[in-house]
Amino acid sequence: MSAHQIMSADEMRRAIVRMGHEIVERQGGAGDLALVGIEHRGPALARRIATVIETQVGVVVPVVALDVTPYRDDRGGAIDPDATAAIPSPTLRPYDPALTTVILVDDVLHTGRTVRAALDALLALGRPAAVRLAVLIDRGHRELPIRADFVGRNVPTSLRDSVQVRVAEVDGSDEVIIAEDL
Repeated sequence: MSAHQIMSADEMRRAIVRMGHEIVERQGGAGDLALVGIEHRGPALARRIATVIETQVGVVVPVVALDVTPYRDDRGGAIDPDATAAIPSPTLRPYDPALTTVILVDDVLHTGRTVRAALDALLALGRPAAVRLAVLIDRGHRELPIRADFVGRNVPTSLRDSVQVRVAEVDGSDEVIIAEDL
């Protein structure tokens, strides 16, 4: 297996800045937004996008972490019907779902199953006004009809490749690595 860097820390920063600007432009502002980062690297990316938005338009966008593990259908069996998303309860959540456009933030979009689980988790907590998807890397190979609205970089891969996003908050450094199965 051969591995090499496909995004440096500076390239990641530029992609995140661009995504933040695109979100504000397409949404016509930031007043009704919330960023929901899908665990494990999504929350760090969401916080960075929120900082870009705050710098750009002066609006503090709420950022929430979402653990979708109980809603996965591809990890160990059926979805837990009694699952509750690991997100603050409605009384603690920093936004009103009915009045908010939620931007789901994840590191890599591949099959679409994580995003499907995130949608189930969000809807279990209340129906947002709208949901959009922002991903740092879109590597293709979808199994579900899911498309990102905001993409840092499209990376063509084979099914055997592994794309690893590293963020300083979790991994100690910022970079994107692709491990190619030769």
